[in-house]
Amino acid sequence: MKYILVTGGVISGIGKGIIASSVGTILKSCGLHVTAIKIDPYINIDAGTFSPYEHGEVFVLDDGGEVDLDLGNYELVPHITDAIQEWVMRQAKVSVDEDGIEPEVCVIELGGTVGDIESMPFIEAFRQFQFKVKRENFCNIHVSLVPQPNSTGEQKTKPTQNSVRELRGLGLSPDLIVCRCSTPLDTAVKEKISMFCHVEPEQVICIHDVSSIYRVPLLLEDQGTVDYFCRRLDLPIQMRPRQMLRKWKEMSDRSDRLLEQTSIALVGKYTKLSDSYASVIKSLEHSALAINCKLEVKYIDSADLESAALQEEPVKYHEAWQKLCSADGVLVPGGFGVRGTEGKIQAIKWARKQKKPFLGVCLGMQLAVCEFARNVLGWDGQMGGTMRLGKRRTLFKSTSSVLRKLYGDAEYVEERHRHRFEVNPELKHRFEERGFRFVGQDTEGDRMEIIELEGDHPYFVGVQYHPEFTSRPIKPSPPYFGLLLAASGKLQNYLQKGCRLSPRDTYSDRSGSSSPDSEISEIKFPSLS
Repeated sequence: MKYILVTGGVISGIGKGIIASSVGTILKSCGLHVTAIKIDPYINIDAGTFSPYEHGEVFVLDDGGEVDLDLGNYELVPHITDAIQEWVMRQAKVSVDEDGIEPEVCVIELGGTVGDIESMPFIEAFRQFQFKVKRENFCNIHVSLVPQPNSTGEQKTKPTQNSVRELRGLGLSPDLIVCRCSTPLDTAVKEKISMFCHVEPEQVICIHDVSSIYRVPLLLEDQGTVDYFCRRLDLPIQMRPRQMLRKWKEMSDRSDRLLEQTSIALVGKYTKLSDSYASVIKSLEHSALAINCKLEVKYIDSADLESAALQEEPVKYHEAWQKLCSADGVLVPGGFGVRGTEGKIQAIKWARKQKKPFLGVCLGMQLAVCEFARNVLGWDGQMGGTMRLGKRRTLFKSTSSVLRKLYGDAEYVEERHRHRFEVNPELKHRFEERGFRFVGQDTEGDRMEIIELEGDHPYFVGVQYHPEFTSRPIKPSPPYFGLLLAASGKLQNYLQKGCRLSPRDTYSDRSGSSSPDSEISEIKFPSLS
């Protein structure tokens, strides 16, 4: 097993996660089996009970684990350095590929900043770890900031020198120094970092600000990181990444020249902090890019759509409704609690009656059921339920389902869940008599998983699960993909062509084939249980 540790210095949020995933991407494109681990040094017990305003979106894993955006959820234990090493070695062997083959490389992102007191046990654990697994199996990438003050325009190396010095003082020596900077590193600056940080110039990697994060793997590959890993870790690479990264480059190029714009109204409770819906936004971006559209997200606080807001804050009320009415599509994501639910129901009602493309996720689906029950069936609703977490199988009950077609005419899908409330299956037939169809159910037939509205509505879909957690840049989530297709007026043409886009609307290779899929497999995170 080969281990690549990614650490960070100078400031938090420097981009360790992007570097770690980019390293995994280019190694994966070389035919290697790669896994990734994120270690969060900030100790917390249960991310599932946090408000999204505290730690951002709650991310759900296949096994039902609930973690924060750092994919962390840990407690202190005796002999913590041994426990960390044992956990890393155990998780590194967990297969993340469909073929079940044990990974050959494990990319480890160590959260936090070198020097933080929270990081000390983890730094010490990896100081010992490098000797346990031997030098030829361990590599350290250190990500640091090279600031460029506007007053002088000069790239400053001192923060990186100090960060590397502190890391060395703790017993870890970086093999690669990844410099985050606003503009490409000057040759003299690169040589200075090489001189004072005791590495060769080719071991100083420049990752400057680019048009999108999707260009980072290309920057790494262009600067010879694959060749370095081959020499340093003696990796059994049998193919070069350039051909495998071709579609990745095409995607990045397309992202830079998008002209057509599609707007989606995101109606939620936590719209003041975009990290609360990080996976949702990425899923929308993946889908928009797949159909050659520039995405505009209109954030709407659902409480501002409620009648009470008209009396208390009329300006916010009218601005919220103006955003909703001007959007090309409506998305109501998951959430918990009563606050803002009436506003979400109002948005769903408007989308249903105005025939505006709509996607409801988790609570969004449940409220779509409540809205239909209230305003079409004339019922009052009662709520109750328990938490259901992790990957579950959903069976399609209709061959004509739009979502089934978007999933490639699959008989079932496996997606991650995080919800409490459910639809009473005894009332299912009352909805379907009025054209509100439950086209997907769990394996026992007790839980309603997917809803679709019959008739001439362009796209009215709700899913009980969270498809955003498995969306990928070159393989967007089908429910979100359908929303963007409908919002841009391309869904019917896409379905009529057998779920294929025209070459101008998708990633197309030189042979003329068109598909949002790719040969590049995504990096998956193993269970943290």
